[in-house]
Amino acid sequence: MIKKISVFLCLLMMFAVFSPAYAANEEAELFEINSKSALLMDAGTGTILYEKNINEKLPPASVTKIMTMLLVMEAIDSNKITLNNEVAVSERASSMGGTQLYLEPGEVKTVEELMKGVAIRSANDATVALGEYLAGTEELFIKQMNDRAKELGMENTTFINTNGLPAEGHVTTAHDIALMSRELLKHKDIHKWLTTWMDTVVVGKRKSPQSLVNTNKLINTYEGANGIKTGYTSEALHCLSASATRGNNTFIAVIMAAPSSKDRFDEATKLLDYGFANYNTIEVTKKDQIIGTINLNKGKKETLEVVAKEDLKALVKKGEESKVNKQVVLPESIYAPVLKGEKIGEVVATVNGKEIGRVDIISKENVEKASIIDILKKMFNNLII
Repeated sequence: MIKKISVFLCLLMMFAVFSPAYAANEEAELFEINSKSALLMDAGTGTILYEKNINEKLPPASVTKIMTMLLVMEAIDSNKITLNNEVAVSERASSMGGTQLYLEPGEVKTVEELMKGVAIRSANDATVALGEYLAGTEELFIKQMNDRAKELGMENTTFINTNGLPAEGHVTTAHDIALMSRELLKHKDIHKWLTTWMDTVVVGKRKSPQSLVNTNKLINTYEGANGIKTGYTSEALHCLSASATRGNNTFIAVIMAAPSSKDRFDEATKLLDYGFANYNTIEVTKKDQIIGTINLNKGKKETLEVVAKEDLKALVKKGEESKVNKQVVLPESIYAPVLKGEKIGEVVATVNGKEIGRVDIISKENVEKASIIDILKKMFNNLII
């Protein structure tokens, strides 16, 4: 009897350990992925729908450039640089091997031209030139890359260079790649390069036109494909972070160490197809959407419009969209003064009573505290009415 009980308890423990992993992948467990590591993530919520060795540290090759592009886009959005800024190409940048634009030392290119080279052709020389321009030196830019990785929760990533050329200790994971890919996709302007199939850049003292063809062939073959980056070295093998959008749904498929280029595209397609076939993204609220109006006490205004700080989305299985509920948590009134962006309340999304996400409700504007003169004016106007 004791032996039977022991066996039963062991089986229970095994089930408790392994059932959550199976549940996370559900039907996805039924298809095979040959690559060493793979992941499917819903970009709207960050939910992982399929995983295989997603925290195994592997060399990412040129998928590294996702972080380079992210830092450039953040610099543009913060007005630190513009697309028209001119970048002088250094001896160091021009000496990069592998895929390149064949930039020459002393040549001047715009940020936009270099970004085309990085996003479309995966040019190593353009990547280094941008890093040096943003940070002053390549070493300082690599530090920025690693710092930003930590901020994004990329716990298993170490960048040794800007472009993914072979280097000891230059590693990341499928999960970390998905995190920086998701962040990059938030920058709308990057999509015009990620989705370009062919373009041209003029380089060199002789102004030689360089034809650019996107290394991500899904851009030309997969419905809704909008990124992101391929990579290959003999050590890393064939890597890919692929994204696609259809309607409200955006999914990110990461493939690492695929046996062949065909495998990485086929397996990314398989993962994306699984996402679009089985899941739907519901927009609970959008960034800057007006949520309501609340009363202001002792303010120069009597009411205040409040808005959502960020997008709030819910991922559900197809057919379960009606189960998503939205709850707005707001006070009836608040006291002035109020600062623009100040948290006032929250929007909470639930499915079957379980919370799946929340976002802050913030003030749409500054409202100063009413002065004595303001209060007297209000009292006088109320008497007249």
